[in-house]
Amino acid sequence: MKLVFAIVNGEDSQAVAKALLKAGFFATKLASTGSFLSSGNTTFLTCVEDERVDEVIDVIRQKSHRRKQFVPTSVPFDSGMSFPVEVEVGGATVFVTDVERFEKL
Repeated sequence: MKLVFAIVNGEDSQAVAKALLKAGFFATKLASTGSFLSSGNTTFLTCVEDERVDEVIDVIRQKSHRRKQFVPTSVPFDSGMSFPVEVEVGGATVFVTDVERFEKL
């Protein structure tokens, strides 16, 4: 048994949640915030049989998309003005850990 933690961009969380449910995976959703951009994320926790780990990751991969976004710089340039910088956001970060015991009460 494995516990899959998937940190997903807030814009993709609805699509990921629907796709997981459609594929037969039950997940707990937690609101989370990224430290770099302080943007909203959703962390999904789902417990799956070892042989279904790749399947759940594929579902998350299909619905988590990377995109470009402009963010303000925190350090002003020589002119005293700060300019937006284009960064890549989105996608998902996934962790898989062993589960010693799992009970649904």
